[in-house]
Amino acid sequence: MLTIRLFRTGRKNQPSFKVVVTEKHHAPSKGRFVEEVGVYNPLTKQRRIDGERVRYWISVGAKPSPTVHNMLIVEKVIEGSKIAKHRNKVGKAAAASPASKDEQAPVAEEKKPE
Repeated sequence: MLTIRLFRTGRKNQPSFKVVVTEKHHAPSKGRFVEEVGVYNPLTKQRRIDGERVRYWISVGAKPSPTVHNMLIVEKVIEGSKIAKHRNKVGKAAAASPASKDEQAPVAEEKKPE
């Protein structure tokens, strides 16, 4: 399965990324990718994405990673809504929220004999 994701390049503390099409199971740091379709520099916030090639790879069946998906929406290469990159864990979110305690079934009160 093909995926469109970021490939980190650059020096220590000076990251830059290539937007590449690669096999999902290949390690992202080994440099084996099918095609480079863009560049992203997070320090200067510059992006250069080849929209035609991205649309082609998506039509063939490649799936963008959540970060790349959000970048493509901002650049208006594809349409849709953004994906939340940070997902809430169901177990911790339910335990931490005070509303979830109130929504639990009420406990029957014990009557004391008089």
